Order: sequence, then structure tokens, then C-alpha cells
Amino acid sequence: MIRQEDVYRIGRIGKPHGVGGELSFAFDDDVFDRCDAEYLVLDIDGILVPFFMESYRFNSGTTALVKFCGIDSQERARDLTGCAVYFPRSLSDATDEEVTWAEIAGFTLIDENSGQTVGTIRSVDSSTANLLFEVDSPEGEDMLIPANEDLIDSFDVERREVRMRLPEGLLDLHRL
Repeated sequence: MIRQEDVYRIGRIGKPHGVGGELSFAFDDDVFDRCDAEYLVLDIDGILVPFFMESYRFNSGTTALVKFCGIDSQERARDLTGCAVYFPRSLSDATDEEVTWAEIAGFTLIDENSGQTVGTIRSVDSSTANLLFEVDSPEGEDMLIPANEDLIDSFDVERREVRMRLPEGLLDLHRL
């Protein structure tokens, strides 16, 4: 059984392309190409299921057309439309020196100034000019933390930690 902590989200399946089972795949991280992966993991009704890729081709810098083994019609492909796509952490090419924003989902965020665990990074919001970590605090609060590279001290892929020097008072803003 594939566990959520063993994978990280890299995109979403779009509409079928043509009638042979090919699907549009919008991705945030092209790790599946860099690592020459044989499969991707799709979230099917809350269950993480591996799908082996028969082929894929890039359509743009953020989309690909993918054909999964056993998905051979537009109808079968349509069943996968909207599924979140994940990549196995064990196959990732991440190092402490080079890690993508997508890979840090699930990492623990620690404030170097206080040594305090801020929470778990749920995702990275890149929809605005300022990149934000969406963090679940230990108390169950949702927090937005600026993901400015000047504030980040280190990434530890093995320990799944991000260490930052957060500005004084930033965490207090979430407690108002």
C-alpha cells in the first residue's frame, strides 16, 4: 500500500486527448522525466494507485500528454480526469542542495531562531508574486509563511525538514 508520506504531489490529470486513452497532464515538477520514471501515482477516491506509463510527450513547459498502460479508450481515460498525480519520494533526484518546491510538501518547518516546530508544510502556493508555504500547525491552525529564499537556512531531505529564520513576530500574527 502506498502511503501519503511516501509520495509528493506533482500535478493533476486533465481531459482525455483523442480517442486512444491519452490524457492531458498539468505538472508543477518534471521529475518524472528527469528520473526516467516508469510509473506515476494517482489519487483515486482517496487511494493512491500506481499507473505505469506507456508513453508521454511534452505539450508545453507545464503540460504533457501521457498514455497509461491499460487505459485504451477515451471513456477509460475520462475516469481519471481530475485525479491528483503524485511521485514516489524514493525515486526522486532530490538532494539537500537541490530540492523542488513540490518535494517539500510534508516536510516539518522549524524556526531556527526559537528552535520551535512551526508545523508541517501542506503545500507551496505559487499563485501570487510571493511564494508561500501553507503550513498546518501542531495546534491545528492553517498558516501562511513567506517562502523567501533569504529566510531559508537549509533543507534536510533525509530528515524531511526545512529550517528558516522567521522574522520576529511573524508567528504571533497567526494567533491574533
